[in-house]
Amino acid sequence: MSRAGPIEAFLPVMLFAIFFGLSMDYEVFLVTRIHEEWLRTGDNAKAVRNGLAATGRTITAAALIMILVFGSFILGGQIVIKEFGLGLAGGILVDAIVIRSTIVPAVMRMLGKSNWWFPSWLDRVLPHFSVDADDEDEFAPRAGEEPEGGRGEPRELMPV
Repeated sequence: MSRAGPIEAFLPVMLFAIFFGLSMDYEVFLVTRIHEEWLRTGDNAKAVRNGLAATGRTITAAALIMILVFGSFILGGQIVIKEFGLGLAGGILVDAIVIRSTIVPAVMRMLGKSNWWFPSWLDRVLPHFSVDADDEDEFAPRAGEEPEGGRGEPRELMPV
């Protein structure tokens, strides 16, 4: 038997923190794939379309698994667990369908090349990481060229 009552005070804060962590996983996955396509083609609209097509099934499957797992919490005996289950399942559903599949690609399509603008001074300060050995040459200047961002020595690419 469950009791009716107000939502626990800590629940919205905890749900927000958990949503942020869970949604960043597929946000990074989606945007990284779109960025790879943009580097390959130079066409933002095509990059958004291909990136979403390449990651859409994976994001949907991951969201479905999380919705089912969190939805099963509703069957638990404690009201706090039920609230967490309902909140997380509903939040993941909205995040995967509305935000990751609709709003993010639409905004990225509208922004065009502005998606990939990065201040040159900050590019010089931050290290360049890569998990792919093929990307090491991407950041190295060509023979006789000055490195991107202006003066100074070319930065070494730090492997992860």
